Order: sequence, then C-alpha cells, then structure tokens
Amino acid sequence: MSFDIREIIAIIRANLVVIVIIVAASLTIATVVTMLQTPRYTAETTIQINDQSAQVLGKQNDTMQDPVVVASDTERFLQTQVDILKSRALAERVAQKLRLIGNPKFYDAMGIRRPSGDISKEKLEDVTINAIDAARGVDLPRKTRLATVSFNSTQPELAAQIANAFASEYIQTNLQRRFDSSAYAREFISGQLYEARAKLEQSERELNAYAREAGIIRDRDGSSDGSGSGGAGSSVTTKSLLEVNTAANQAEAARIAAEQRWRLISGSSALNSTEVLANPAITSLLADRARVTAELEKQRASHLEDYPAVLQLKAQVGVIDAQINSLAHSISLSVKQQYDAARQLERSLKSEVMRLKGSSLEEQDRLVRYRILEREADTNRTVYEGLLQRFKELNAAAGISVSNISIIDPAIAPIRPTSPNLFRNLLLAMLAGLSIAAVFVYLRTQLDDTVKVPEDVEGKLQMPLLGVIPLVPELDLDLAMLDPKSPISEGHNSLRSALLYSTSSGLPKTMLITSSQPSEGKSTTCYAVAAGIARLGRRVVLLDVDLRRPALHRSIASLNGDNSQGVSSILTAQCSIDDAIRKTDVENLDVVTSGPIPPSPTELLSSIAMHQLIDDLSKRYDLVLIDSPPVLGLADAPVLAALVESVVVVIQSDRSRRGSLKASLRRLRSMRSNIIGGVLTKFDPTDTGNRYSEYYGYSYYQYSNSSTS
Repeated sequence: MSFDIREIIAIIRANLVVIVIIVAASLTIATVVTMLQTPRYTAETTIQINDQSAQVLGKQNDTMQDPVVVASDTERFLQTQVDILKSRALAERVAQKLRLIGNPKFYDAMGIRRPSGDISKEKLEDVTINAIDAARGVDLPRKTRLATVSFNSTQPELAAQIANAFASEYIQTNLQRRFDSSAYAREFISGQLYEARAKLEQSERELNAYAREAGIIRDRDGSSDGSGSGGAGSSVTTKSLLEVNTAANQAEAARIAAEQRWRLISGSSALNSTEVLANPAITSLLADRARVTAELEKQRASHLEDYPAVLQLKAQVGVIDAQINSLAHSISLSVKQQYDAARQLERSLKSEVMRLKGSSLEEQDRLVRYRILEREADTNRTVYEGLLQRFKELNAAAGISVSNISIIDPAIAPIRPTSPNLFRNLLLAMLAGLSIAAVFVYLRTQLDDTVKVPEDVEGKLQMPLLGVIPLVPELDLDLAMLDPKSPISEGHNSLRSALLYSTSSGLPKTMLITSSQPSEGKSTTCYAVAAGIARLGRRVVLLDVDLRRPALHRSIASLNGDNSQGVSSILTAQCSIDDAIRKTDVENLDVVTSGPIPPSPTELLSSIAMHQLIDDLSKRYDLVLIDSPPVLGLADAPVLAALVESVVVVIQSDRSRRGSLKASLRRLRSMRSNIIGGVLTKFDPTDTGNRYSEYYGYSYYQYSNSSTS
C-alpha cells in the first residue's frame, strides 16, 4: 500500500474544517473538565529492599538470608515484595492503623461518597480498601532496590500520612512474618525435643535394666578399654583384667630379676657375688679385715707366731671373717626369700589374669546386647542435645530479628498538586482529537463513493476518460470560455481532441452528451465542444432535447433566451427543420433549441419523427451534437442514446456517486448505446494537493496571465 503525500494533503484540505472542529471540541472539553476537577496531591516515600538482613547472633561477618531468596532469584524476590506492597492485606492494615474505615474525613479527601443507609461492616471496609487501593502506587525501577510508594488524595497531609503508613506497616509485616516463621520453628522443635527426651529416657532405662540383669558395671567416665567395646567407658571386669595383667607382667619382670640375683649368689661363693659385695656392712667388714691383716703381717715380720700381739691380731681376723660369713649368709637367704616371694606373686597374678579373662569373655557375650542399647541411648542423647541447642538459639533470636527493609525518604506533604495537569490534559486532548479526526476522515474517505479525481473515472467506473474540465466560478465562466488560454478552454480543447479520435473512423456523426443527474455542466460542455469543433471548419448543429428543463437557449447569448421554436415544434410538425435552426456567433455552429415544453416528452423523443430529425440533420452537418436530459429518473436519455452513434457521459467532480453513475451506465448500455467515455467537470485541482494543476492548465494559465500583465 503506497501513500502519496500530495493526496494526503488534499484529503486534509478537503476535511480541514471538520478536523479543526473536532480538535477544538476536544481541547474545549479537556479545558472544562480540567477546571472542574478537584486538585489532588501525591506523596511519595522511598524504601530500600535488600535480599539479606544483618546477623545479630553468631559471627559478625555472617549474614542471614531470607529462606525464599537465593542469589539467582533476586529479581523474583523484588517482584514479590512489590506485589506485597500492592496487596489488599497491607491496605487493610493501613486502614485499621489509621482508623480510616467509616471515617467521613477520609471519604471526603478521597472524593468518594460514604455509603449511606444500613450497610454492613464488611461492605464499608470493602469500600474503604478499594479507595485506598485505587489511590496507591508502587514503583520499582529495574536495576535498583529502591521502591517508591505513593498515595494520591485531595489533602496533602493525609496523602503523606498514608504513604508513610504503608512503608511502616510493610516493615512490620515483614518482621511479623519472620517472627511467625521462627515461632513455628520453635513450636516444631519443641515437639521434637519432647519426643527426643522421651526416647532418651526410655533408652537409658532399658540400658540400665539390662546392665543390672547381666551384671555389667561400666565405667562411663573412663576412656575406652581398647577392646572394641565402642562404649563411652569400659566394664569393671575389663578394667580389672587390664590392671591385673599389667601387675602380672610387672611381677614376672620382678621374678626374673630376683631369680637372676639368686642364681648369681647360689652358683659361687657368696663373697664373690656383687649382691653381697655391694652391701655396705660387708664393705665395712672387709675394710676392717684388710686393716687388721695388714697389721698382722707387720707383726709377723718382726715377731714369731706365738707372739701375743700376733695371736691377738689373728683372733681379730677370725672374728671379722666370722662376721663376714654370717652377714653374707644372711644376704643370700634374703635374696632367696625375695626370689620365692616374686615367684609366688607371679603365680597368683597369672592365675587371676586367667580367671579375669574367662570372666571377660563371658561378659563380651553379654555386652553385645548392652552395646546395642548403649548406642541407641547415645544416638538419642545426641539428637536431644542438638535439638536442645537449636531450641535455645531460636529462643535467643526470636526477639532480636533485624529487618532487611528500611525507609530512605519518608513522605512529606506535597505543596503542588499532581492533578489535574492542564498542559498534559490539553496535549492528550489534542492527540485524542487528532486521532478521532483521523479516524473520521479515513472512514469518510473510504465510505465516500463520489468521483473526485480523473483516476476515479477509469478506476471506479471502468470507463475511458475523455477530458477534464476544471472548476471556474459561475461569474467568471463566460469570460474564461472566451479566453482560449484559460483552464476551462484548455479542458474543452483536450476534450475536443479526444472526441476527434474517439472512434476508428474519427469524429462520430451523431453524438449524445448526457449526465446521471442535473446541473453537472452538461449543457455548458455541449456548447463548448460544439463551438470547438465548429472552429475547426466542420459544420455542427447543437440540439437541446432536454424537453423538461431546457437551458441551452439561456446559455447562448446570441439566442437572447428565445425558445419559441425548437425540437418539440419540429416533432409536432408546428415548424420545419429550417425554421427551427438558428445561427450563432460561432461560424459553422447552428443551434436547435428545445422549443416549448410538451406534455409528454418521452413519447416525442421515442417517435419516428425524432429518428427522422437526427437522420436529416446528419446529412446536412458533419456533427449532430445532442444535449440530453439526465439519465436517472427519466427514460429520455436511454431512448436518445439508441438513436446516435456515440454517447459521452458528463460527471461532476465530488458530486456524482459511483452507484448512480453505474446505474446510469447500465440503463444506457441496456439500449445498446455506444458509450465512448466520460468527461469530469467542475474539477478543482487545488483540493487534490495541486498534483493535477500542471496537467490541466493552471500553471500555464497563470504563467500566461503573469506575462500579459
């Protein structure tokens, strides 16, 4: 679909008055409505919405994230918060906090009528909430966490109060949801804690009962016994076995050491034993003996054996030797006793170890069941302690929740109203008016089936276009036709040229010019064509056969309006053809007017006399041109069309409708008439955006006038 800017301009020019009226009416209505509206004020508060809130308990660098929020879900989280801000539940909280339900001042400020009569509380609350919801606005731009909550009212203070109430109630609602979630968790964990404690008590009772029945005594404060018991402590039997086994090992070592000492003493002289020699008393006696022996040897060197001093010293040596032997024997007996004692202790401890091992093996069989019960008790204890710790944390954090929402800019009472906005309303009214005007013009153009431009003759009527006669004011018509360079003269000349070559044999001998309806320029066109062809040297006779509303005798100045004789007179034999033919100022052009109006024009035109008249005139003249009545509503034109060689249809621009023209053409074709084309008359090129001006004589005519002047 192509658009011609000049055609669009032409359509606008043709409908300019309607467009101006529609736009002016829209602007007027907008101005009046704006002046009648009550000023309204909009207050805004800005809040920041974060995914996370600060952690009060635990590590200081940790953050506590909302359970419904994850890193990849931030946008959905923010949209959820916006929906909460727009929710009806939040509006109800604001209405209850500010006591707006049933408040006459609130209804006056919102410009609504308070429900009267017997109305339920629910209905009154619904009206209030709807009013709040209609005046509330929430905006969250992309790539930001700052949301704007606005409220619109006729009172600026009330608007600011309600906007701030929305922000504060939103924060309170968020905290309440967190607290309710924590309370649910505490309640749930409390129930789990009660069940865990009951299970722990039951498992402990079963463990103790079995230990009592099986005679198992466990040291639950000790360390593991290393035997794979898996318990928190070892049994008394196992612990005793470990202790006795350790003592037996120590006794065995002691016995081996004692045995080695005894064997050293018993295997040789006691005085050769290191155990004896190491004795301090032996060492002292040996030292005394050495001293006395040395003194004895000194005496022997100078005295005989029986010398008293020698005998005395010998006696001392004997005493000392007796003492040494006695002490060595005592030491040997002592080592023997130690060895016997160590051996006895070893036997007894190993015997006890064997006994405890037997008891321990028996106890292992009984510990299988015990360990199962013990593990169950330990598991229940772990679960209980974990739940107890979580319960304590929830109780500690319940009263110190921190909101992830904060107010950045609280709302203040606005000074200037936000509506009505006269400039915006006028702009919207202008756009609406232009839109309505465009739709109106479009529909008017599409629904308009009048023939406006030359293309419509061929496009809408499928009929050749012979010529275009431009529009000339009625007062200037005669002067324009006298000027050979005028647009109307140029149009008639173009029509004359088209008629000269309209058929294969050239100009038809007889021709009828008609139209679908009166006053379309048919008679003027007939005379102009007849005069133009006559000026070419051809003899032309012009017949006015419009026997109902004749006009040709008034259009030709040389006739002086005389219509006393004419076609009707010839057809009724009141005069001859020669008597009815009248000369004009144009050489070679004769005219036969209509004559007096008869009572039945159709009968006269259908008579043989009419046929004979056309035949006689065609023999005398080169062209018989007939000015016919309109086609619609009359039978005259179709009857005459059957008597001539060619028919030309005159079409007035912007008046003749396609429907009536097609009906006219059907009537003419029904008489087997030869329609050679149409002529578009009273065409105003300026209404089509001047796109036809240069083709139909305007430019040339203006140029000629300017040159002449």
